[in-house]
Amino acid sequence: MTIELNNESGVEVDEAAILRLATFALDQMHVHPEAELAIVLVDEGAMEQLHVQWMDEPGPTDVLSFPMDELRPGTEGEPTPPGLLGDIVLCPQVAAPQAVTAGHSTLDELLLLTTHGILHLLGFDHAEPDEKAEMFGIQGEILAAFAASDAQR
Repeated sequence: MTIELNNESGVEVDEAAILRLATFALDQMHVHPEAELAIVLVDEGAMEQLHVQWMDEPGPTDVLSFPMDELRPGTEGEPTPPGLLGDIVLCPQVAAPQAVTAGHSTLDELLLLTTHGILHLLGFDHAEPDEKAEMFGIQGEILAAFAASDAQR
């Protein structure tokens, strides 16, 4: 799996943990090992520009996902085809106060947002209650399994 991470946010983050989580989540979703993903961390100004440009919404947001090849989750026997999964844009400055509200670290919030972004790239959404239940259920399972796996490192 090729995962490129660029931190343009000006905030120091544990990039290695984000890369481990992204690799783990893609493996859990049976994404082809030759798939490509880009993760960019930006500051509030850059995120606000993207949020207005692509979502027509004011202010910065925590995560945006930009799918490329519209890949969908694979199965153990049949992974997704290789391709460009897309881009995830994260904003640590928006994630930090959300983390405080949620009662966990900013890194934990960024890991949650990375997982959330990956699921959006794979076609999941949360506009409807049943979609939200499915997406957030998978998100929780991935994060719990990652925490257990990463703790054994």
